Amino acid sequence: MWGHYTQQLIHSLPFFLKGLWMTIAVSLLSLIGGSLIGFFAGVGRASRARWLRRLLSVYVDAIRGTPFLVQLFILFFILPELGVQIKAFPAAVLGLTICSGAYICEIFSSGIEAVPWGQREAAISTGLNRYQQLRFVVLPQALRTILPPLVGQYVLLIKDSSVVSVIGVLDVTRAGWLTVQRIPEGILVFGLVGIFYFIICYPLIHLVNYLEARMTVQKFRL
Repeated sequence: MWGHYTQQLIHSLPFFLKGLWMTIAVSLLSLIGGSLIGFFAGVGRASRARWLRRLLSVYVDAIRGTPFLVQLFILFFILPELGVQIKAFPAAVLGLTICSGAYICEIFSSGIEAVPWGQREAAISTGLNRYQQLRFVVLPQALRTILPPLVGQYVLLIKDSSVVSVIGVLDVTRAGWLTVQRIPEGILVFGLVGIFYFIICYPLIHLVNYLEARMTVQKFRL
């Protein structure tokens, strides 16, 4: 019986590969958008502008304090009732972008604030403006702290992308749900789904371990 189901699953591989491509597309676009939002929001969170820090705090707290599934439902089901129609794929990318942007914002702001204030004072004394301070002094040092958790957040983003299957996006997870209706062996079907996610995430997991090890070595050298 398992041999028959395995053969059927092999014949379904093109369907899964289509879902894999959709997962990669949603994750990659969200990763880029979330990184851009997180970077600029993180710089704002680490700035001296109190009004900007409070505004960004509302955004970060609202996103981190609510489930991603609820945020996705608001975009896909609630906004159309208000006259804003968003298709499944754009809603998935937008939802993941907004959600990941809040977490990446905290990573960037924490990394920037970890740079000793004396470094900024030294940059100011040399006549650098704020942009130059950030580019040449603050960010190069902050990246040592930022990179490991940032890449780790990318891994979480890819895994969270499985949630978008509930609004009809044909990703790997939805491909699994549709396939299991024809092949009633959940272990085989979702085992394959897990393998696909592992294939995507493993290089990033390995990169996180490498960066953490390298940062630790550099810390001991200092």
